[in-house]
Amino acid sequence: MTAASQRELWRWTGSEVFQAALTTAAAQVQSCFDDVLADAADVPVTQGMRYALRGGKRLRGFLVLETARLHGIEPEQAVIAAASVEALHAYSLVHDDLPCMDDDDLRRGQPTVHKKWNDGIAVLVGDALQTLAFELLAREACAPDPAVRIDLVATLARASGIGGMVLGQAQDMAAETASQPLTLEQILTLQGNKTGALIRWSAEAGARLAQADPAPLGTYASALGLAFQIADDILDVTGDASRAGKRLRKDAGAGKATFVSLLGLEAAQGRARDLVDTACAALDPYGADADRLRQTAHFVISRDY
Repeated sequence: MTAASQRELWRWTGSEVFQAALTTAAAQVQSCFDDVLADAADVPVTQGMRYALRGGKRLRGFLVLETARLHGIEPEQAVIAAASVEALHAYSLVHDDLPCMDDDDLRRGQPTVHKKWNDGIAVLVGDALQTLAFELLAREACAPDPAVRIDLVATLARASGIGGMVLGQAQDMAAETASQPLTLEQILTLQGNKTGALIRWSAEAGARLAQADPAPLGTYASALGLAFQIADDILDVTGDASRAGKRLRKDAGAGKATFVSLLGLEAAQGRARDLVDTACAALDPYGADADRLRQTAHFVISRDY
């Protein structure tokens, strides 16, 4: 079967099953958050945490649950790591939306945290979500072996800190005031940090929970993360703001270089499709058990939100 015919097969026969799996994973993560925050004081910071944690695709959590399933880890255990990375991701969005960063008023079609409350509460909400992520990974229910928990904490810290997501955000902010637009190579580096590092951690988490080698999922995760960001750049140009639930075309307005501005729309779309093929090929050792992960790769470039 050719790559093109494989894409069509998954598009028409796998979409409902995949969407149901994505919805189930999102509900599992939300249930974990509800339990964790059930006894928290009802104050603006915890209200903001619950608000920031609602909705979204939960793609990172889904990757944790799916790669855990591939390695024989039960969802009741894996969901804790899935909730951890989703809490970390939510913190990054709350801070990214602040006036001192991206200055966005909408997130998932609703007012951003700093708009619903204020800047100070938004900073604290982000701080609390970040620390919650590591608290979850430190729980014995996440992994009985302390060495596994330490590994998860250390690798998530690297993926989200100055060696990953935070570095990427700093590079993105610097690009806004740079005298020259970034080159394609510089954008690849930036997005590998800002978006790719956390997606890679999510895709490798199941193997880490099972104390298996995460490297076989590395190629999949790297290609998936880059395809995800190219798709975001395409949506920023072609998307519908009402579906996206946030402001679009802001990169063009700021004069920032993107995959679309450097490659052109058609070439960017082609690059994303090629990356999906690379991601899917990397899953060959797992056979049909990895079909949901293959569908995930197709989903990230076909989504309209």
